[in-house]
Amino acid sequence: MSAPIATKPAPLRCALALTLAALLPAAAGAEEGPLKAQTLVRTAIAAESTVASEAVITGDIQAQAQTAVSFRTNGKVAERLVEVGDHVSADKVLARLDPQEQRANLANAEAALTSAEARLTQAKLNFQRQEQLLASGYTTRPAYDNAEQQLRVTQAAVESAKAALGTAREQFSYVELKAGVAGIVLSRSLETGQVVQAGQSVLTVAQDGPRDAVFNVYEALLAHPPSSNRVEVTLQSDPKVTAVGTVREIAPSVDPASGTVRVKVGLAETPPAMSLGSVVIGRGRFQPHKAVILPWSALYRWRKQPAVWVRDPATGTVAPRTVAIDRYGPDSIALASGVAPGEEVVVAGIQFLRPGQSVTVAETVR
Repeated sequence: MSAPIATKPAPLRCALALTLAALLPAAAGAEEGPLKAQTLVRTAIAAESTVASEAVITGDIQAQAQTAVSFRTNGKVAERLVEVGDHVSADKVLARLDPQEQRANLANAEAALTSAEARLTQAKLNFQRQEQLLASGYTTRPAYDNAEQQLRVTQAAVESAKAALGTAREQFSYVELKAGVAGIVLSRSLETGQVVQAGQSVLTVAQDGPRDAVFNVYEALLAHPPSSNRVEVTLQSDPKVTAVGTVREIAPSVDPASGTVRVKVGLAETPPAMSLGSVVIGRGRFQPHKAVILPWSALYRWRKQPAVWVRDPATGTVAPRTVAIDRYGPDSIALASGVAPGEEVVVAGIQFLRPGQSVTVAETVR
């Protein structure tokens, strides 16, 4: 027969359970304390510095003056002699109209002049005869006056015919389209066989001469423009090619499609490599001003706004604080507001922080 198993009295079991329950929270607290103290961060003392950043924008090279070329008379295009990108001189023929109508008008004007000149010759002879007869007393004064009047009328008719002939010749010259200025053909909207109207723009020519670097910038940039209107321009495909220009024109309104403002920078001298349409990069320096500079690692997002963690030296705890960004740099940020000089900002270890947490500073950058 086996011996019975000895058991502890019920009161003793209850006392042991209560003792374990009291010791567990204490043990957990003892374990949490060292973990909480081991949250190490690196901080920096905020200080104001002078910020002199620059704006970098991209644009292209354009001519300062563009000419819309059009025929000065109606007609059908007989031939087109240029393509987009061709360089043309001021007197080069760019296109021609079918001259049939203008040629017929010119022939009519020449015939009208010949007829008027023949009548003038006849009127001169009649007047001379009446003049001789009047001197001899073989004609009347009214007949002489009529001959003189007819002579004056035919003389006026000849002058009118000459003017009409000049107009017909000028109209005939309009069948040839000339730019009137030297430049490069930027665009065209005519083809052989097309019927065009007088004044209808068919070609666009960029005039030779000064060039602009044209940029489309956001309106916010113009709210605080660079301190000088001098802009350094660099060719994107070859940074060795540079030029210097000044702001020549700023569009008075925002482009509704892109939300940008067009800025034209007139180049003092245009290098040959900066041809029309070349992509360029412009740089303009902003006026220096004071701002708090912090490294990128200090930036945090709190309640959908940029923020940083600020440590209170008195309590050793951290708290997030929203800030306003003045400028973004390659490896730093400039704060417009939110942090005062002398405050301690966490710059490393922010991913482990929560509001009111006590931290240990491993290093403070000053």
